[in-house]
Amino acid sequence: MIDKFIGLSGLPRSGATLLSAILDQNPEIHAEGNSAVCQLMWDVHKSCYGMSKATLDAVGKGDTIPSIVSAIPSAFYKDVNASVIMDKCRNWTLPANMGLLQEYFAHSPKVIVLERPVVDIIKSFLELHRSNGRIIEQAGFCEIALQPNTEPIVRSLDGVIWAKQNNQNGNFLFIKYDDLVADTERVLTSIYDFCEIAPFKHDLKNIINNYPQDDVGVYDMPGLHDVRPTICKRKIDQTLLEPIMAKCAELEASDVLHHIKGWGHSANPEMHRPIGRHSNVELVPVEKGVAQYGNRGQGKQGNQLSLVK
Repeated sequence: MIDKFIGLSGLPRSGATLLSAILDQNPEIHAEGNSAVCQLMWDVHKSCYGMSKATLDAVGKGDTIPSIVSAIPSAFYKDVNASVIMDKCRNWTLPANMGLLQEYFAHSPKVIVLERPVVDIIKSFLELHRSNGRIIEQAGFCEIALQPNTEPIVRSLDGVIWAKQNNQNGNFLFIKYDDLVADTERVLTSIYDFCEIAPFKHDLKNIINNYPQDDVGVYDMPGLHDVRPTICKRKIDQTLLEPIMAKCAELEASDVLHHIKGWGHSANPEMHRPIGRHSNVELVPVEKGVAQYGNRGQGKQGNQLSLVK
């Protein structure tokens, strides 16, 4: 039975996979790879208040919607025995999705948010391409990766900024990547305090990712979610062009970008911007857009990095 459901969110290349592997050492915590729970809850929530609403009302089942949607995490993690779920999905910082947690789980949900300077994120992605023998042109890569409302960087950054501006109730714990790597024990203590979980002694010399992801078949990027057995900050030999550095600084200095301003949660799903599928577009899984740059053609619709069906 799930006792605590905690979101693990934030920016890409910021240590979420590493943190998941560490936390999963605790038998009371289950932390795996990228989760579909947020997307599934949104899709079912939208259907229940959209196309399925009349049918549910007609048979007197309208009051079952909360039970239907709130059952999704338990179904998704049905084979998990741990009482605490760390659900890894960057979209938990978006306001509509926090609304889902508030409506179907708890009035005061908790989300751990990982941060890293955008410049370092770009360098990390470029280095990942280089290590896979791919020659990437910086300007073209960043033109795609830093467009408004695109995954995985800008949309996630907007969510982080929004979370910082709406943390009056202490729903979010912000962790910097450099702190996670340099002062892991202190960061873990802050996580256990934030989640109100009994402390656990982790083995930071023997870190294993028990839930490896299909980085080749799904993300087309070998090594995207690799975790090394010990913690150290990898040296990245990348120098960014000045215009790219300036664009990264501009993004980090800005207010929440326009596309999520005014988002709020309501039982009416039409009040929310969809985070999932459009009728004629397959959204690229988180990280896949920038991972695939230079390898396959990308289409653009609604400012989403996408593969047109």
